[in-house]
Amino acid sequence: MTAVTLAPPPALRRAKRRSAALGLLAWLVGIVFVLPVLWMVLTSLHSESNAATNPPSLGAPLTLDAYREFFGATGGANPWPALINSLTASLISTLLVLLLALPAAYALSIRPVRKWTDVLFFFLSTKMMPVVAGLLPIYLFAKSAGLLDNVWLLIILYTSMNLPIAVWMMQSFLSDVPGSLIEAAQIDGARLPVILARVVAPIAGPGIAATALICFIFSWNELLFARVLTGVVAQTAPVFLTGFVTSQGLFLAKVCAASTVISLPVLVAGFAAQDKLVQGLSLGAVK
Repeated sequence: MTAVTLAPPPALRRAKRRSAALGLLAWLVGIVFVLPVLWMVLTSLHSESNAATNPPSLGAPLTLDAYREFFGATGGANPWPALINSLTASLISTLLVLLLALPAAYALSIRPVRKWTDVLFFFLSTKMMPVVAGLLPIYLFAKSAGLLDNVWLLIILYTSMNLPIAVWMMQSFLSDVPGSLIEAAQIDGARLPVILARVVAPIAGPGIAATALICFIFSWNELLFARVLTGVVAQTAPVFLTGFVTSQGLFLAKVCAASTVISLPVLVAGFAAQDKLVQGLSLGAVK
């Protein structure tokens, strides 16, 4: 007896072809987005003469001279204070945002207030004002308060700038926390800080991780306020990077090396938390 193999129905074949086409499109889009980063890294490994050739020389010898110059091996500016300032401002502001956004999102989701949608819209509307519109008042206030060139001023600004979007995101994540668990914790005598730390935070962990990563990236990449409000003591990494573009010319390999080093913390954080980021953002999208 010969076995008879049934051909898959046309709908299933079309679905497979559509899935393959979408997968190929996703790979192509990913390659398009990754190519500039790879090009920047490759250019940073070339000498200035090879990096400035047109068309670029892909087979040029690789060297670490641009990285040595960036880290001050040839007597240039020391980048470590700027990197430490960026790391300090980004980490502390992100921690403050989480500490403030978690109870606020709890109040708007698990224990909703009246007209909570209006409250969320008000939070988000604060992000609609152009940043440059508030630059002069903030500068005058910082000058009168003696806070210019102070990293704590940046921490306060970054916290206030990221708090609305953090509350908006975490409200959606915390809506999935079962109310029965919170009621059981309250029956056992747990107070609000214990409930937030031991009940809400573990369940909403992916959403909290996604929110923290986005706030960290926003703080690390911020340039306008850091450029205007800082000088030498509180200078951040993006401001330090702009110092490589001088009237003497654009040293492409050195700029690419500096951009690679300054982008590395964000890339490492995103790669380390990519599963939590995708899970958290997908959860928010479903909600």
